[in-house]
Amino acid sequence: MRTVELICSVELDDAVRTAWDRLAAAGLPSLARNIHPTNRPHLTLAAMDEFPPGAEHRLAELFDAALPVPVTLDRVVVLDGSAPLVWLVRPTRALSTLHAAVWDVLTDAAGHRPWHAPGAWVPHLSLALRFRNADLRLARAVAGGQRPTGTFVAGRSYDGTDRTVTPLIRQQR
Repeated sequence: MRTVELICSVELDDAVRTAWDRLAAAGLPSLARNIHPTNRPHLTLAAMDEFPPGAEHRLAELFDAALPVPVTLDRVVVLDGSAPLVWLVRPTRALSTLHAAVWDVLTDAAGHRPWHAPGAWVPHLSLALRFRNADLRLARAVAGGQRPTGTFVAGRSYDGTDRTVTPLIRQQR
């Protein structure tokens, strides 16, 4: 599986990692426990089996033109009752436009994951996986009631097969 993701500014990254650390310190599930070097706060825009030819270059051009995009985090929720604990991202016109443009680039991709499609997508930053809804109240208190702001500053692709990251930037000549 390949993803297309946006990377957080330093300030936003720090806010999310602080929430990860607080959840772990409280004995709750947390992505702070994932020590793989590719683990970092990010917003997934799309996921598919493989990119169509030329997509990496077109995505890099798109991100070069559209980023940075300002962002404000909203409330902490559990998606689907007992799945990931996430910090919702307030969708803005700029973010929604960028998301739709990414999907336009990936029209011919094989194996789209439909939950990222425009109209179905719930923009969020993950805090923990396989979270129990019963712990939500504590998680909200631990993660903090703040609404962090920042920007999405870069794009990347994660390859779940070999667990590697490819920056989505234009090649410098």
